[in-house]
Amino acid sequence: MHPLLRGEYVLFKQIQQNSLTMNTLSYKTPSANRETVEKQWHLVDAEGQTLGRMATQVARILRGKHKPDFTPHVDCGDHVIVINAEKIQLTGKKWDQKEYIRHTGYPGGQRMKTAVQVMAKKPIFMVEKAIKGMLPKNKLGSKIYGNLHVYQGSEHPHEAQQPKVLNFNTK
Repeated sequence: MHPLLRGEYVLFKQIQQNSLTMNTLSYKTPSANRETVEKQWHLVDAEGQTLGRMATQVARILRGKHKPDFTPHVDCGDHVIVINAEKIQLTGKKWDQKEYIRHTGYPGGQRMKTAVQVMAKKPIFMVEKAIKGMLPKNKLGSKIYGNLHVYQGSEHPHEAQQPKVLNFNTK
């Protein structure tokens, strides 16, 4: 062995024997869990917002991707309250051309409604469906979906949580 390499090897062995090792705890990536997550409440006014653009931002907040300690397998997102769901906007001819399809379970039971028909019957359905479609399709997605609260009109029963108002530039 080369003398210089031997000196480095001896130094390495001395460090090992004297247990002068580096503290690697400071290099660990923090992983959020149910106990360490801090949930906040946010308020979004859907009046004049484009449905899809607003839904992507809300889904991002529900999932927790806006937080530095985002962990994919944990519900680390916040609660989101969406008000004025009946006043959303759709671009182009989507009011007449966009179809919501469901199936009764019987042969020939496929039913379709346009966005205008859905809005007339259940105004909050379009917002809920758009956001739910952007969440994971598993148990975690179902749990995250429980943090979404959509209301028709500007009144909501969550004043005690003191939600922070979010403004999206999605018009």
